[in-house]
Amino acid sequence: MTTFASSLDITFSSERMDILFVLLIVCGIAALYCFVVGEISGNTSQMDKLWSILPIAYTWIIAGMSEMNWRCVVIAIIATLWGIRLTMNFARKGAYSWKFWSGVEDYRWAILRSKKPFNNRLVWGIFDLFFISIYQNLLVLLITLPSLMCVGSNAPLSWIDFVAGGIALLALTIETIADEEQWKFQTTKYKMLKEGKKLEELPLPYSKGFNTVGLWGRSRHPNYLGEQSIWVGVYIFSISALVGEYGITGVFNLSGIGALLLILLFIGSTILAENISKGKYPEYSNYQKKVSVYIPWKKYRD
Repeated sequence: MTTFASSLDITFSSERMDILFVLLIVCGIAALYCFVVGEISGNTSQMDKLWSILPIAYTWIIAGMSEMNWRCVVIAIIATLWGIRLTMNFARKGAYSWKFWSGVEDYRWAILRSKKPFNNRLVWGIFDLFFISIYQNLLVLLITLPSLMCVGSNAPLSWIDFVAGGIALLALTIETIADEEQWKFQTTKYKMLKEGKKLEELPLPYSKGFNTVGLWGRSRHPNYLGEQSIWVGVYIFSISALVGEYGITGVFNLSGIGALLLILLFIGSTILAENISKGKYPEYSNYQKKVSVYIPWKKYRD
């Protein structure tokens, strides 16, 4: 009980609360923007566009207000590299336009909107407000809060920092490779389909309709694995900062909630995406039996 109380005292220091107040103002403005623009334009991917941009802003706000604490700066650099890569990947899919409210909407929203009870306009509006606009904006803020836990810490560099940085950089590499493999596969597939060929007439592996090449032959969602792992790595930086400063009290600090909620979100996204894929591609069920969901394991074989 004493340890938990001490952990709360560390977490909610006055310096951190001042920074958190600024972050919450930015988060609130972003949530309001996503809902209003999404409802007016009919494109509910407004949050998707900001997903890769807001963490860069949050982590640099924390770094700046911490007087450039070195762990906060390292986390901000990691978030910037992650954000640039994800933004570029999303942009080449047509997500951004000079008309800020337009751009391609995530296909999953359209599918979800066509199903009960979300095909009701009121229900969808409520879902847009509370889940897409408010919850997801809060989640994006939460995954960056390990940086806030580093504020005020003078703990020296330790092996925990190397583990944190190694996980984050490895995850970034995995996600980059996975997205590039998926982009090349889908671009080639749709190019052949536009030439008038039917899916079953395409050469392997394109005739399956889904990617089984490279990392995708060992993991059904290597991009999701990378995305989740990056923020787990960021959380571990906070452990190093707090353990080095306060001892065992800092091991399980509250900033880990963001990474945990992100993992739960991706579990839900995985279930939705795979149900869609099973409905589109007859061989996908067999692929599910042979390849693990996230962790690369056995190589896929026909």
